[in-house]
Amino acid sequence: MTNQHSGSNLDDFLEEEGILEEVSAKAHKRLLALQLGDIMEEKNMTKTSLAEKLKTSRSQLDRILDPDNSSITLEVLERVAHAVGKKLHIGFS
Repeated sequence: MTNQHSGSNLDDFLEEEGILEEVSAKAHKRLLALQLGDIMEEKNMTKTSLAEKLKTSRSQLDRILDPDNSSITLEVLERVAHAVGKKLHIGFS
């Protein structure tokens, strides 16, 4: 029996399975959450202090930091970037 995916790349496989966009969104969100965690650590910033800067609750911040929650708006990402002294860069490749 031959593997029908032999020689293809992961994106092709995920596209064929109909889950490329979902997997990609989750991967991007996971990366953003990890980067934000690193920035917070670098700046000795607690979740409580960041929540205060964002004028939001700690539970809302936990949703923002949750790597599995990919439903976050660009507006929220911009506010978070500003609150930690960074700029948000988004592009197509």
